[in-house]
Amino acid sequence: MSHGSVPHGGLEGFAVLVTGGGSGIGLGCARRFVADGASVTICGRTEERLLAASASLRADAAAGASVQHVVADVTEEDAVAAAVALAARPTGMLDGVVACAGGSETVGPLVTMDTEAWRRTLDLNITGTMLTIKHAGRLMARAAHGSIVGISSIASSNIHRWFGPYGVGKAGIDHVCMLAADELGASGVRVNAIRPGLVDTELVGFVTAGGEVLDDYLACMPISRVGTVDDVAAMARFLVGPESTWVTGQCIGVDGGHHLRRGPDYRSVLEPAFGADALRGLVD
Repeated sequence: MSHGSVPHGGLEGFAVLVTGGGSGIGLGCARRFVADGASVTICGRTEERLLAASASLRADAAAGASVQHVVADVTEEDAVAAAVALAARPTGMLDGVVACAGGSETVGPLVTMDTEAWRRTLDLNITGTMLTIKHAGRLMARAAHGSIVGISSIASSNIHRWFGPYGVGKAGIDHVCMLAADELGASGVRVNAIRPGLVDTELVGFVTAGGEVLDDYLACMPISRVGTVDDVAAMARFLVGPESTWVTGQCIGVDGGHHLRRGPDYRSVLEPAFGADALRGLVD
């Protein structure tokens, strides 16, 4: 095996649900699971995106793997319950879940915050993850088996000034995953969270394209490069797979060591939009 190559297989017979699986990190995780033999269900809010993602996943699927999708908003409980039930259908049980659906509707100083956008962002990240754990956890507890992975962020562990509800929501994901790990461990269910650093996805293309913000990110990383979805997918694969059966309640940074230093400086991007005074809390 060449240096840096990744072995495949080991998830034959597994059924895995990936929320937010139509793009970015979620799609990368789903791709790794089908390549390793799992039956994967992806969900998201946009049918067109899910159809395209499903087609690309089938092209990469190992023999015996399968792909299906379902439109679901993770803030809607009935939709989450239906997605969990569908994900268990290929094998009759659910072995793994990656709760990747998340994001933010607003950035900027707290003193200028759009309160409703704040609430929706916290609902998407925290309540969406809780509902995924609630319904997947019920199924897994009855089977005395399963692994749930929340997708958090370095913005949970390291303050990102002017990021508004995003870091707060990701900190909530960490906490609900630790809470669930403690509650569900007695039934053989593991729950962990991954904290990705700066990962090359379309959502952060304005950063990875280059400039002062990217330079600052790289200066804060001992392993100084932008991450890939495959970096995160490899950790999700480990946490869902049989190699990690005594790992639970962890919040694991996949960030090139960025968590050892400080959060990034977005002043060059946000000061033109909000003004220098607003960034330090001075508003009319």
